[in-house]
Amino acid sequence: MNLLFGLASTITAANLYYTYPILNLVADDFNVSYEKVSLIPTVMQAGYGTGILLLCPLGDRSRVRPFILSLILLTAVMWICLCVIEDFKAFCAVSFLAALTTVTPQLMLPLASSLALPTRRATAISIVFSGLMLGMLLPRVLSGIVAQYTAWRNIYWAALGLQSVIFILLWLFIPDYPSNEPDEMNYFSILLSIIRLLFRQPVLAYACVMTFFSNAVFASYWTTLTALLSSPAYNYSSLRIGLFALIGIAPLTFVPPYSRVVIDRFVPNLSVALGLLYAIIGVVIGTYTGIFTIAGLIIQAVAVDFGVQTASIAYRAAIYAAAPNARNRTNVAYTVSAFIGQLMGTSIGNHLYARGGWLRSGGANLGFLGAALAVTLVRGPWETHWIGWRGGFGIRRKDIESELPLAGVREAATDDTEDSIR
Repeated sequence: MNLLFGLASTITAANLYYTYPILNLVADDFNVSYEKVSLIPTVMQAGYGTGILLLCPLGDRSRVRPFILSLILLTAVMWICLCVIEDFKAFCAVSFLAALTTVTPQLMLPLASSLALPTRRATAISIVFSGLMLGMLLPRVLSGIVAQYTAWRNIYWAALGLQSVIFILLWLFIPDYPSNEPDEMNYFSILLSIIRLLFRQPVLAYACVMTFFSNAVFASYWTTLTALLSSPAYNYSSLRIGLFALIGIAPLTFVPPYSRVVIDRFVPNLSVALGLLYAIIGVVIGTYTGIFTIAGLIIQAVAVDFGVQTASIAYRAAIYAAAPNARNRTNVAYTVSAFIGQLMGTSIGNHLYARGGWLRSGGANLGFLGAALAVTLVRGPWETHWIGWRGGFGIRRKDIESELPLAGVREAATDDTEDSIR
């Protein structure tokens, strides 16, 4: 089931990134400037962020199966429009709406967590999260290849076919689960509860701060890397720069087994700290050798991707366990923090690179990672308050035996019990 969730995350997340390498072709087709056509990925990211904030919290009070299938169906309908629309403004408007409903991966992550045993929670999350990351990388390459040999809209038609396939697979195999809090909260109360959770769950608050800084590094690196590779130091073509992004696939293959061996066995603090240390080592190597050798940039890419992803998975597992009935809302708070961090990282990274080059932007990345690591170490793994290390320094998890696997509860629930819950 986790593999199916991961595949669904890949296919749906890919919708947001098909246009990135073919913007010049889209501009020619609509007869607009490149500056104007760049609005398409912008409005899609805005739609995606809006969907996360406004739609994903409903995952805690809606039945999962019809909610996910409805979103995928709505996205497919709007995608048909994108395949045939000839007006640029209409294309941008429908792109926003399609991205608004392309939030399936952000519903799959809490769902995978809720169905997994406590001893395998991080492993389940890592599979779905790897699918999400793969959906960010593959379409950039596939879109460029398809558009090089055929019309650019063919990649949109292909994406429509993939969405149809995943809709059928989910229709056949995804079970129907009851909502976490059916009819107990109205929509606006659900949105407000996200803010309350930040003040009531220390682990969520610290996780949001950590992911804010770590995702700033992630975005800053990949944004300024394009400028460095296209500079006289390397003079790479757009195609070679795009292919460099495939390096990000390598860490994805190691994240699930690492999650099972490390994250599922040890406290989140240790897993997060290790992930940040991997990223710090990679940034140090890449910052001070990347202007001389491509090997340094490759090491940094692998280390940053692997470190940030494993740290994120460790904290996701922790926040989902801290508020079992509010997994989608905690996921919204966490994801929005990561989204804001990426915006900040992109802005600051580009500004510093323009002012002081690769070394200055790399120095800022080290500062961000240092701040993330400091936040992680403020509160111990067994601390019940906001600050301190009371409860001991043990690194092995001793809490999983007291957790009741939601998977077992739902598997044992009868239809009558589900009706009473609803």
